[in-house]
Amino acid sequence: MTIRVLVVEDDFRVARLHADLVAAIDGMEVVGVVHTAADALALADAEHPDLVLLDEYLPDERGTSLMGRLDAAVMLISAETDASVIRRAIERGAVNVVLKPFAPPVLAQRLAAFARFHATLESGQADQRGVDRALAVLREGDSPAGAMPKGRSAVTAEAVRDALLAAGDALTAQEVADATGVSRATAQRYLADLVSAGRVDLGLRYGSTGRPEHRYRWKG
Repeated sequence: MTIRVLVVEDDFRVARLHADLVAAIDGMEVVGVVHTAADALALADAEHPDLVLLDEYLPDERGTSLMGRLDAAVMLISAETDASVIRRAIERGAVNVVLKPFAPPVLAQRLAAFARFHATLESGQADQRGVDRALAVLREGDSPAGAMPKGRSAVTAEAVRDALLAAGDALTAQEVADATGVSRATAQRYLADLVSAGRVDLGLRYGSTGRPEHRYRWKG
């Protein structure tokens, strides 16, 4: 089942970037891109999206005030850091909140996690275990710790993720180790786990010695 996504963002350039990120996720399609609350309500009524990427600051209304009227899951995207706004978004049912500015992989991860969550509860009857598993899948986009085997450190996993995101390019295990302050062997273990979990891409590059180097890039 394809997940239909509506992008609501007042900045035309940012809206297109968000739409491109959605289109790159397997099983998702963009059903519309709008820039005002009024257009968001009209298109949601016409297209019945499964997910709305919703900006908080729209020219005619606050995004959080729309949430109960969109009849869709909502991921709030905003530069607003006021805790009361974040709390209101969550209380009104936001499946996630992404604060601007952010690197594109940050949103891509959350979109991919929503797609996995949606697939987990796509059909059949759900028992408590199934609900718990689906909710855990939904939160996987927030932290690489969800991809780690038991016994791994969430702090180290976050540091590895942040190093890869900050680089903007593929890194070797040694470069990750240097950026995070862990040993190369530790960096290698965490990177291998993240590759196995599908969160990191592994590639090869031939160095000056002619020997191939493993290079790692955070998926986004």
